[in-house]
Amino acid sequence: MRIAMIAIVVGGLTAAGAVVAAGVAAPQAAPENASGLRSVSSFQSIKDPAARSLALFEEAGKVIQSPRCLNCHPVERAPTQGDDLRPHNPPMVAGDSGHGPASLPCFSCHTAANVPAWGDRIRSIPGDPKWALAPAEMAWQGKSLGAICAQIKNPAANGGKTLAQIHHHMAEDHLVGWGWNPGAGRTPAPGTQAQFGALIKAWIDTGAKCPKA
Repeated sequence: MRIAMIAIVVGGLTAAGAVVAAGVAAPQAAPENASGLRSVSSFQSIKDPAARSLALFEEAGKVIQSPRCLNCHPVERAPTQGDDLRPHNPPMVAGDSGHGPASLPCFSCHTAANVPAWGDRIRSIPGDPKWALAPAEMAWQGKSLGAICAQIKNPAANGGKTLAQIHHHMAEDHLVGWGWNPGAGRTPAPGTQAQFGALIKAWIDTGAKCPKA
């Protein structure tokens, strides 16, 4: 029974499936000139701080609204997968903890690192030591960038986090960093985590302005 379930899972997986195999996917580099993610310094010509703040967040939005982030920030509390945000296969829900239901937690299939899918060189099973869905208060798939921005900066809507804590999470969190090393079969988030963190810090320093919802 369990072997059959594993075979089904691997067959349908490209972005957030199940099962474990030996090995770790190699990191994938994403240099700025190939990623389309601009550096903070490229916004210095915008003299008005509010306008610069908006532009910085819109640039960071390329990461925030990329499939690597959206798949783990679903409003419906069920993960999606792939660059097309299709439903997780097999069907999965967040559960009370964000780590899946008690009967089938995420770590039943996802491990501490990406691993190749069995018998498949172009796909992999994603993994990280902190693998889980984002908490419900940080669910934003399907929302406008302005609505996401307002949610991120509002402690009443983001789980009580300060802007400094938001920056630390985005710039240094290991699971966030997985978005730039997602394993075979997935497009990495634009740029690098360091570039993304710098954009968020500059956005905060210029007033944390949000686009219109």
